[in-house]
Amino acid sequence: MFDEVWILIPLAPFILGGFAIWSKHKQKEMELGGGQQRMLDDPDALHMREEIRTLKDRIQVLERIATDNESANDINRQIEQLRDR
Repeated sequence: MFDEVWILIPLAPFILGGFAIWSKHKQKEMELGGGQQRMLDDPDALHMREEIRTLKDRIQVLERIATDNESANDINRQIEQLRDR
């Protein structure tokens, strides 16, 4: 068994290099995972998410207003409702 150990000596740099690449990849993966969790807990991120949700709702209403064939009074009423939000 120990007679064949010399075969592993030339392979050692490749094995160590592969391990180094793998460990750096795992470290980056862990850092990114922690950053995403911090972003979920950040009050500014929560505020921005709520603002984006509101803007998407407004865009949806504006698209409906633009594509529907409704009377001018109804359109004016819907625009005023958007301003009140």
